[in-house]
Amino acid sequence: MTESTAPTGASAPTAVQATVPATVGVLGGGRMGAGIAHAFLIKGSDVVVVERDEAAAEAAQERVESSTAKSLERGVLDGNLDAILERFSVSVDRSAFDDRELVIEAVPEDWDLKVSSLQAVERHLSETAVLASNTSSLSVTGLAEQLQRPERFLGLHFFNPVPASTLVEVVIGKQTAPELVDAARGWTAGLGKTAVVVNDAPGFASSRLGVAIALEAMRMVEEGVASAEDIDNAMVLGYRHPTGPLRTTDIVGLDVRLGIAEYLASTLGERFAPPAILREKVARGELGRKTGKGFFDWE
Repeated sequence: MTESTAPTGASAPTAVQATVPATVGVLGGGRMGAGIAHAFLIKGSDVVVVERDEAAAEAAQERVESSTAKSLERGVLDGNLDAILERFSVSVDRSAFDDRELVIEAVPEDWDLKVSSLQAVERHLSETAVLASNTSSLSVTGLAEQLQRPERFLGLHFFNPVPASTLVEVVIGKQTAPELVDAARGWTAGLGKTAVVVNDAPGFASSRLGVAIALEAMRMVEEGVASAEDIDNAMVLGYRHPTGPLRTTDIVGLDVRLGIAEYLASTLGERFAPPAILREKVARGELGRKTGKGFFDWE
């Protein structure tokens, strides 16, 4: 893409109506999936989360109910908790997606798992339903090629934590129907977030730039240039980043960043090769905030 070429459907954005689908499905109720479910639920959608088994479904239900209750406590959301949760359900049966207008896949960032999950979901969708992936780096065009209706598929890359994040990356595959772009922009606006529209490319815009900065920060720690804290402070205070690249890596998860870096290295070249310090920390189980230690101590 040249500097003068904008993503398909976004060169002259038209005004979109801020709205959310009446019925939304989310495949996967982990941190990201539960956050996506929460975002649509509090804006009025009827939301169902489908998980692999009963234990995972119960955990997903607790996450969404807890985050919704906290939104009410903080005054971010008005209404009655019981009334809001009447529009939320969990299931272990993908047939729960049969009547959904939009289903978003939010399973771990593994190609084979993404493909099998998307194919299984698509079998339950109507011809007019939209299927989306929350992938942060995998090819949307490549995933679409594995589906029966690639024109009804696109990427909706949410950011962690979803309720607080104001960005959604709308990723257009080569076969994505143009009208889906405006629909996705409208849904994003309906969630109170801002959409950035990009053509499908390795790492899209956000992951590609974010990982590039983070990998260089890791190399600087590895080489003894400065401490993790001082490197982050340089970006926060000098460039007004809200969070430094290494603390962000801890929040995202070092294992997640490693997987994305490996994929980008395989598609874009050695400049994205993961440094030894990242591989070593992942091997030791130092995955960031979720394990209590990464580049920072979270305990």
